[in-house]
Amino acid sequence: MWKLKFTSQFKKDYKRIQNQPEKLKALDAVLSALAATGTVPQEYLPHPLSGNWANHMECHIKGDFLLIWYDKGAGIIKLVRMGSHSELFSK
Repeated sequence: MWKLKFTSQFKKDYKRIQNQPEKLKALDAVLSALAATGTVPQEYLPHPLSGNWANHMECHIKGDFLLIWYDKGAGIIKLVRMGSHSELFSK
C-alpha cells in the first residue's frame, strides 16, 4: 500500500472540480490504483514528463483531464497537480 501526499496546489485543483462528479469518480479510480500498486493502469496512458516536470509522471484521467505526480520512494507518492493541458503546461 502506497501513501498519497497532497501538495497545496493539488488541494486547490481538487477544490475546483468538487462539483464535477464524473471527474471525481475517474480521479478516485486512478488514486485507488496508485495507492494500491504505486502505478496507474495503461488505459490512463501514464508517461514520464521532461523539462520543468522532469522526474514527474502524468496520466490522462478523462480526456484532457490530467494528473501529475511524483514517486518519492519509500512507499510515498506526492500528488502535484491536476487539470487540463492548458492549465498545467501554459507559460
